[in-house]
Amino acid sequence: MAYFKPVTHVLFDMDGLLLNTEDLYTIGFENIASRYGKKFTFELKCKIMGQHSREFAGNIIKELDLPLTVDEFLVETRKIFAELFPQCKIMPGVEKLIKHLSKHKIPMGLATSSSKETYDMKITRHQEFFKLLPYKTYGSDPDVHRGKPNPDIFLVAAAKFPQKPAPETCLVFEDSLNGVKAAVAAGMQVVMVPDPRFDRSLAPQATLILDSMEDFRPEIFGLPRFY
Repeated sequence: MAYFKPVTHVLFDMDGLLLNTEDLYTIGFENIASRYGKKFTFELKCKIMGQHSREFAGNIIKELDLPLTVDEFLVETRKIFAELFPQCKIMPGVEKLIKHLSKHKIPMGLATSSSKETYDMKITRHQEFFKLLPYKTYGSDPDVHRGKPNPDIFLVAAAKFPQKPAPETCLVFEDSLNGVKAAVAAGMQVVMVPDPRFDRSLAPQATLILDSMEDFRPEIFGLPRFY
């Protein structure tokens, strides 16, 4: 039976975990790729998840051999995402868990590779909900020098908690392989809630892998149980 260490602080990724924005990213990238007769695949999606915008843009251009610069790619995708992101929805089980932890005063933070600009678009309909995550770290944060799978964002995010918790007392929730690797590199336990198509054998580092946030039981990490 797996052994889980008790935790005191929780950090959440956002895209594909709290919000269904990964589906919207796919729509946008497929749109751009199809203009040049190329296909944006799930395999490529897995490679770029969690990366900073300029990094994922460069990788998509390289992998698909698109006749675009990084800046041109980002300009085109921003036009698409400006329409799509405000429509995003909260993923199943997310609201129940975060409201539960908030009620029990468990310190929580957001650690998203999104820039502050795109974050604002994504939470258009969910501003009250995201107030439950008072400590926020974005990919555009000047202290986050490297994107996932590097540990920077989680170390910066943990340092924002007033209690300055040790990494081993922090639990991360992620949906991407790059995110899992980043959390492990930061010395934290990580619950992965991946896309159903993801090959789970590729993430042996994950502390726990779930089909949905609805399946999470807080008590196994020493957090207050649901009643």
